[in-house]
Amino acid sequence: MVTGAAGGIGSALAARLAREGAVVRALDLVTGFDVSDPDAWADVEPADLVALNAGVLAHGDGSVEDYRRILGVNVDGVVFGVRSLGPRMKPGSVFVVTSSLAGLIPMPSDPLYSLTKHAVVGYARSVAPELAERGVRINLVCPGITRTPMTAPSQATFDEAGFPLMEPEQIVEAILVAARSDETGQAWACQPGREPLQFRFPNVPGPRIEGAEGMLPPL
Repeated sequence: MVTGAAGGIGSALAARLAREGAVVRALDLVTGFDVSDPDAWADVEPADLVALNAGVLAHGDGSVEDYRRILGVNVDGVVFGVRSLGPRMKPGSVFVVTSSLAGLIPMPSDPLYSLTKHAVVGYARSVAPELAERGVRINLVCPGITRTPMTAPSQATFDEAGFPLMEPEQIVEAILVAARSDETGQAWACQPGREPLQFRFPNVPGPRIEGAEGMLPPL
């Protein structure tokens, strides 16, 4: 199952899975499926691979409506999908969430987009242990700038700067790496000219109190 299946990465992923013999359910707003609508998920059947790929950029007008829109697609579209399908998926199934390098580093040109992508990275990593109890995995891919309809308005700027863009097929390869990994709660970064690279999240300092060194909160 692929959300955002009419977009650049989503359509390339759906086509690749179909070529490999999979039965693909392609969901997208243009075909009537709104990932930000919690009721819409009630009729979606689980799958062996659920690619939560739908995403949008902020319009840049700073309005409340724009803020709600980007949260709805980029964050709710992941949370509602996991909450609806996770309890019904078979052991061995996997979610792969399309995040972004903007979920690992700042993106001053679109702070709201970066906010949403950081959110889904934190959510996927945090929900991974609960899903693992049911034998379900969740991983992420974090692409750099990829040639899709979303980047088309800025194409001239990229060309003038000589900045290399990735093609959707490169991100599809990363999604399949993440899907086929035995690990869970992990993220693969994608950059031009590189193989998908598993991101190593740094640890944070723990307590420095005698007898409590290295303890985690009891939550």
